[in-house]
Amino acid sequence: MDFFPVFLKLHDQPCLVVGGGEVAARKAEALLRAGARVTVVAPETDDALAALIEQGRVTYHAGVFAPEQVEGQRVVVAATDDEAVNAEVSRICRERNILVNAVDAPELCTYITPAIVDRSPLLIAISSGGDAPVLARLWRARLESMIPAAYGRLAALAGRMRSRVKAALPSFERRLRFWEQVFDGPVTTHMLAGRNDRAEQALEEALTQAADEAGQPLTGEVYLVGAGPGDPDLLTFRALRLMQRADVVLYDRLISPGVLELVRKDAERIYVGKASRNHTLRQEGINALLVKLAKEGKRVVRLKGGDPFIFGRGGEEIASLADERIPFEVVPGITAASGCATYAGIPLTHRDYAQSCQFVTGHPAKSGEIDLDWESLARRGQTVVFYMGLAGLPVLCRKLLENGLPDDWPAALIQQGTTAAQKVWTGTLTTLPEIAEREEVRAPTLVIVGEVVHLHDKLEWFRGDKNVDNVFVAK
Repeated sequence: MDFFPVFLKLHDQPCLVVGGGEVAARKAEALLRAGARVTVVAPETDDALAALIEQGRVTYHAGVFAPEQVEGQRVVVAATDDEAVNAEVSRICRERNILVNAVDAPELCTYITPAIVDRSPLLIAISSGGDAPVLARLWRARLESMIPAAYGRLAALAGRMRSRVKAALPSFERRLRFWEQVFDGPVTTHMLAGRNDRAEQALEEALTQAADEAGQPLTGEVYLVGAGPGDPDLLTFRALRLMQRADVVLYDRLISPGVLELVRKDAERIYVGKASRNHTLRQEGINALLVKLAKEGKRVVRLKGGDPFIFGRGGEEIASLADERIPFEVVPGITAASGCATYAGIPLTHRDYAQSCQFVTGHPAKSGEIDLDWESLARRGQTVVFYMGLAGLPVLCRKLLENGLPDDWPAALIQQGTTAAQKVWTGTLTTLPEIAEREEVRAPTLVIVGEVVHLHDKLEWFRGDKNVDNVFVAK
């Protein structure tokens, strides 16, 4: 992050604009909207600035820029068409620790002006750090169409009620939950429908109820959220909303950095990942921690890779919550088999190759063996997906061959599927173990066995970007 995002209070503060053209006029208008006292310095001005001067909205000094003119200014904008003048203005301001913006020259700026969606008092600023201002403006246009003007009235209503809410609910945590319920409930619904009086009435009623409950312990709850196979774009809307509501997040080894980045910034994050023979916290400990945190009144997101009910031990975790009468919710996620196979261009079913599909766990026991119904798995006309099958890959390939599948039966490995670091290797049950060893394949990797693997070369569409860092990190 090259620039720290901040909103400046410039009401009745002196600000200087150096330049007299169209860009300088836009900058002056923006400062005026923030309530600033604007001075313009330029040898001459265009019609827009001349109109502001004639209306008495800005003070005008005709002539070239002089260093002493920056003294006492809160912010300075260099908006001339002379790069040397802009550089000189920037240098003088930086020497005096005065905030300066040089138009279209990020390297000369100590602050930049973002694209703004104005729903005052709600403001949304979008910035590319000066690298792609047109992209920022495009996003502003999108947000303008998505955010009704009523949100400004809603923010104003909240501002009027803020002191009353603070007095009625001294606890910061209670106030936080109160406002979340307000902004995600009937108050917002009424405001968006133009029923301003009903919105205010609903807010009054909600505050009365919250104040009556202020003496009771906070109620904790747990959200068991499937984070999908890695690509943050595959999260459900419900998952994202709950991740933004959480006080505490317990996350697995298979949660990609891109997904974790979408968690509420001030939420406590606790890593509880498990790898083969390396458990940060045993399952019983995770269950107990979920119960403990919920009983403390926390809203807890248990973030699990893929789908929590497919080889995710989700059932065990919510059974513990149910035994303790703790409210919980389960949000399904795209399971690794579906997500990774899709991104690899391998359909799990196909009328010419596979009329059924089996999901199984290929994790070997301490003895090295894998106890599965190999006879049912070694059938033609189906696809078999092995979760956690990398460690026992030689065993599972051997077992499938021993139970009747031919030496050249197609199989694939998908490493870090759906992420930018995805890699796919195809081979046969005979060659796959050697491929895994030669290519140094590592977890998380999915194994797919079946004739649908033949379609990978034809249907592969996702290539990823090997230069990005959104990869899984085993801790």
